[in-house]
Amino acid sequence: MRVLEIGGGPGAAAKAIAGRIGDGHILMIDRSAKSTDLAEKNAAVEIDAGRLSVRRVAIEDFELLPNEEPFDLAFAVRVGALDGRHPEAGRLALQRIADALTPHGQLLIGGGAPLRQLRLPPRRTPTTSQPSVDAATDHPR
Repeated sequence: MRVLEIGGGPGAAAKAIAGRIGDGHILMIDRSAKSTDLAEKNAAVEIDAGRLSVRRVAIEDFELLPNEEPFDLAFAVRVGALDGRHPEAGRLALQRIADALTPHGQLLIGGGAPLRQLRLPPRRTPTTSQPSVDAATDHPR
């Protein structure tokens, strides 16, 4: 399983998931250099083991790297672009997340308990800005 944590701060959740993900991988992203530096320090063992990686980028600017596999699950807790505080950034963020997930991937957000699933816009194919089609149903994702 591949997991994307958005706004991971010092990396506590990513580190906990990396310890349970088996042969999977978690990528923690955050717009703050201070947060990503702290996460790299706090999760050095998990990073060295290849179960966790950290990238400094805002979710509204996030894109898969060339040859990077899409994610099965994304989650965020108290991220302004996803909790309604920044609607325009939220619109951009949701499309970026949709594009980075597998066709059946999910986004969970929280600001308390429980986490809730957000509906995503159709996933665009990597080479175009067109929505992708779910091969199983022949419907836009």
